[in-house]
Amino acid sequence: MRTFKLTILIILLIALQTETYAYPYDGYYITGIRRLVRLQLIMMGALKADKPVSGAQKSIRDIHLNLTNAKGDSLQKFPSPDRALQKSINALFPYMYESYSLCVLDITPGKPIRYAQRNEKKAYMPGSVAKLAVIAGLFNELNKIYPDSFELRQHLMRNRMVRAGKWANYDEHTVPFYIPETQKFYKAVVKESDTCSLYEWADHMISASNNAAASIVWKEAMLIHVFGANYPPSTQEEADFFSKTSKSELTKIAVRVVEDPLRTMGLTKEEFSLGSMFTRDAKSIVPGAGGTTASPFGLMKYLVAMERGMIVDSASSLEIKRLMYSTDRRIRYAAATALVSAAVYFKSGSLYRCKPEEDFKCGKYMGNVDNYMNSVAIIEHPDGTTYMVTMMSNVLKKNSANDHFALASQIDKIIRSK
Repeated sequence: MRTFKLTILIILLIALQTETYAYPYDGYYITGIRRLVRLQLIMMGALKADKPVSGAQKSIRDIHLNLTNAKGDSLQKFPSPDRALQKSINALFPYMYESYSLCVLDITPGKPIRYAQRNEKKAYMPGSVAKLAVIAGLFNELNKIYPDSFELRQHLMRNRMVRAGKWANYDEHTVPFYIPETQKFYKAVVKESDTCSLYEWADHMISASNNAAASIVWKEAMLIHVFGANYPPSTQEEADFFSKTSKSELTKIAVRVVEDPLRTMGLTKEEFSLGSMFTRDAKSIVPGAGGTTASPFGLMKYLVAMERGMIVDSASSLEIKRLMYSTDRRIRYAAATALVSAAVYFKSGSLYRCKPEEDFKCGKYMGNVDNYMNSVAIIEHPDGTTYMVTMMSNVLKKNSANDHFALASQIDKIIRSK
């Protein structure tokens, strides 16, 4: 009986979405992202499971861009560091933290902009943070098909079903699967046979940081670029394109798709550049071109462009921000206790490499060659305090997750005490 009632509730919930247009936790009607049905049922108390923390319970009415105003216009050129804020940020980093680089930008409404930085133009391998370039590339290509209608772009993302195929091989990160008709929920590694909407792959790429999803979304952006108004291609047309186009031309298209929006935003190659796909088989289909790199300053410029509505257009910028909104388990920087009641728009990335070394045992996120851990976050507190942080580190032989966690609380205290 309870299952029957829950099924009826799901049907009503989906039907009512035409009236509410709420997102993200109750945004199934707009996006078709099936995990949101389950999340809304949890929020309503219809399913017994832990609700997201209070800061992760916003809807579409609560999510907006912060810099589509004169304050945003003033950030066409970044201000000089605020002396007091800079002093407080410097005090967080004794000698042991010399590899840390970051930017902090306080954009709290009604207060002057404050900026602080540390080694802000130092280049790092951004890891999964680079997926922000892929989502910008996707929305840029969608805009070319429907320049006058964001609703049509959303309709395409919602209804374009994409089979993972070889592009998914291989990623150990799981993604959530929810089947509303049966209420089955599970998390699993993406298989070649898995089929999701383009919206869901985008969600898996950002929310779950899934490499398979990132390669799939990037591939679809390439197809939109090539086929234009004739997108989506048939299965055979897609296969022919990737098999008959030269590897060098595929590489050029892939790079153009993700790099063009970054350059339009004013980011240089040194500040943010994406060079290769995220999975082994995807790289064999579309070879990479150079390395992937980013700096805290470049990533901060990306966040500012998004908040200004300058990633393609305001609607695209807002949708990217919604996709970054943390409604799943918060990790690393975003997991800080001080941020529980704050909305956090977040992307994290890491990469580690090890070599044989006496008395050293390689562990996850504990590389002795490279050990990158990076976080970008927009923090919005209920009291209006709003700021952005981009942090990159390469502390060898140590999992820096706890340090990122601690620094988040310390930075939050500094921002809120001034």
